[in-house]
Amino acid sequence: MATQGATVKGWVLHAPLALRALVRADEIWLALLAACTGVIAGLIVVGISEVTLLMHRVLFALDNNGRLSGLVHLDPVRAVLVPTIGGLALGLFGLLAARYAPGRPVDPIEANALYGGRMSMRDSLVVVIQTVLSNGVGASIGLEAGYTQIGSAVASRLGRAFRVRRQDLRVLVGCGAAGAIGAAFDAPIAGAFYAFELVIGTYALVNLAPVTLASIAAILVTHVLGDAAPSLQVQLPVTIAGTDYLPIVALGVVSALVGIAIMRAVTMCESLFRKSRIPVWLRPAIGGLIVGLMALITPAVMSSGHMAMRLGLDAQFGLQQVAIMLVLKALASAVSIGSGFRGGLFFASLFLGVLTGTLFGDLLALVTINPLSPVVCALISMSALAVAIVGGPLTMVFLALESTGSLPLTSAVLAASVVSSLTVRRTFGYSFATWRFHLRGESIRSAVDIGWMRTLTVGRMMRREVRTIRRDSSLAAVRRDFPLGSAQRIVLVDEHDAYAGLVLVPELHGAEGNVTRLEELVHYADVMLLPQMTVKEAVALFETGEADALVVVDDPKRRMVLGELTEQFALRRYSEELDRSRRELSGER
Repeated sequence: MATQGATVKGWVLHAPLALRALVRADEIWLALLAACTGVIAGLIVVGISEVTLLMHRVLFALDNNGRLSGLVHLDPVRAVLVPTIGGLALGLFGLLAARYAPGRPVDPIEANALYGGRMSMRDSLVVVIQTVLSNGVGASIGLEAGYTQIGSAVASRLGRAFRVRRQDLRVLVGCGAAGAIGAAFDAPIAGAFYAFELVIGTYALVNLAPVTLASIAAILVTHVLGDAAPSLQVQLPVTIAGTDYLPIVALGVVSALVGIAIMRAVTMCESLFRKSRIPVWLRPAIGGLIVGLMALITPAVMSSGHMAMRLGLDAQFGLQQVAIMLVLKALASAVSIGSGFRGGLFFASLFLGVLTGTLFGDLLALVTINPLSPVVCALISMSALAVAIVGGPLTMVFLALESTGSLPLTSAVLAASVVSSLTVRRTFGYSFATWRFHLRGESIRSAVDIGWMRTLTVGRMMRREVRTIRRDSSLAAVRRDFPLGSAQRIVLVDEHDAYAGLVLVPELHGAEGNVTRLEELVHYADVMLLPQMTVKEAVALFETGEADALVVVDDPKRRMVLGELTEQFALRRYSEELDRSRRELSGER
């Protein structure tokens, strides 16, 4: 027994570091919170989905499971009135929300990029209500934005309740998004990589366990409740020939261009509604009317488009019908978002990709002898177009793999997705989310944490103990009070104690006999820092002013001296924060 006890003791003492890392208390705690987040995200996805389907059944008098887009015909009166009246209700709700819950909601990407994962539960609930109402009345938007918004907000609230670290809170926000997307598509790997690529901003091994755990937990909930998303049942080739990759690459480029056109169309619609001077609360009603009129041509333009997409993959539509649906669905999505309906383009981009690929495959069949199957083209473009609009190439590649189970198709999807991503990056530069950030004036290109750069301000870095002298002081008195080596620079103020410039002590003593007034030695009289400036702005001002140190004033007009900041210290703090950010990105603790 003693020998056995010694053996066990020795094994524990000499366990590998990797094994010890697995049992760290903070990582176990993070994993538990991630699992809870995933369970809640799964319940949220099921709940929101069932509520919207119920709204479809009631409002449009459907006798099916509530899938609007798969219908051949829709009651014309309901098709027009429901989205119009629903848009009016959404606009009025927006007025109430603006009064009782003011402020702009922060989405998961922005929260992780700027605020360290902090999200408002109240604002997120408002977003979810607006998204459910928008989708429920038939607006051409998806629910995925609502899923990820509330899933990430719940994760953020949990993390703050248990006071996790900033980096762990950002990971939890990603866990909420991973669970939401994983549950929505029954695709755990796609859900996890959605979090890595779009919400967390990077992949790190240390984050793999909590993110995948959240995604799997959410999917388990949907399976237990019997509400898991069905897989795609399509006939696919066993192999894809090497010669087929030329049209596949071309399809990637086409998908990227279609995606850019859709994003531009959304912006154009928003601009037109803004210039129309129609009251903000009335715009969704106008948008709903337009979408309702389009639904008279084909109901496929309404809602997310789940059933219509599956019908498209079953080759239920002819060439002309596919072309019409592609144009109308793109316009309906642009009008819906541009007029003020709340939602995203995640599933709309998948459906539009299927239509684009089908059209590409049908046209290819007219000019080639052995063309790619339109179904294969549809699945390839489904992911490539989603990459162009949503971003996340690996997310869409794994979504195709988990939806079809076909490795040959996945290879083709990977090629088209990479081409699509590169095309968008070179010609447009943004995904739909980052494009909207850009229009707001935010310099956010991903969810990588840059919030520290905004919180690391001049006011936090400056040295407050600054000795000043009047600029009309005599040279002899100043030289006596500031001998060589006592200081590097002297801050001058005028008769009103306002900043008047800097004098370098070496110049002060080296200019004996050459100058008669102190003001002749002044530098940087009009170059100064403000306490609210970020470290990036401060460093840029040091470079343009060619200064080693600058004075911090309260206001450019009053110019009251608050402190002093050197370029060396600012660069050191900047480097320290960059190093900390690098360690977090690489998963170092």
